[in-house]
Amino acid sequence: MTDPEPAGRLRNTLYRQETSSRRRLSSGRRIVYRAAVPLALMLLRLWWRSCRVVAVRGTQHLDEVLAKAPSLIPCYWHQHQVFCARFLLDARERGLRAGFLVSPSMDGELAAMIVERMGAHVIRGSSTHTGARALRDFYQALVKDAISPVITPDGPRGPRFVFKPGAVLLAQISGRPMLPMTFAASRASLVHWDRFVLPWPFSRVVIAIGEPRYVPRTLSPAELEAVQAEMAERLKALFAEARAALGDKET
Repeated sequence: MTDPEPAGRLRNTLYRQETSSRRRLSSGRRIVYRAAVPLALMLLRLWWRSCRVVAVRGTQHLDEVLAKAPSLIPCYWHQHQVFCARFLLDARERGLRAGFLVSPSMDGELAAMIVERMGAHVIRGSSTHTGARALRDFYQALVKDAISPVITPDGPRGPRFVFKPGAVLLAQISGRPMLPMTFAASRASLVHWDRFVLPWPFSRVVIAIGEPRYVPRTLSPAELEAVQAEMAERLKALFAEARAALGDKET
């Protein structure tokens, strides 16, 4: 017997007790993770609060979609995770229920605990190793559970700034739109292979949200590639808009 699935966690129940390498999460490690979560959340919230979000552009696009359907597909580059995710968590007040794909690895268990404590929903899986299953669970979240699963279209492994087809296919089969997002910071460090953006404390931040992109039910391979290219250009233009709104040196 296994423990009941936490309320904020969705599908892929295979990963409740085992990681993708089939190593079991021990009781001792689970206790350590549970002790680490409050500290991690405190540091994360202090960091968020030390930065000043001076503008959020395009919130009407989010409101427009939520007025038509209870869920959507937020899309932003992997490097823009930090403040785009923060905005989506805060958007609960607008009726948005955000969901995040978290790796089924042991390290992913800690991330899942943090996401749940922040009030979001967790989908355990990997776009690399459980892609078809993740797509199925995203569809379930969107259509049946009214949850908006976040997709970073270039993924944690890249290639950087390449809009992969997953979000487009999900929009096609679900009828829910993709919502492009980005942010820019006045001061930030760029780390890792994808130049992941970590704003410095006390920096200024602008978040930009683009128009929703609906995808028709029928789509040829050429049309699919065209939508991917279009969405990549939209994200690029949104980032330029966010940078311009800062009015000085930005990252």
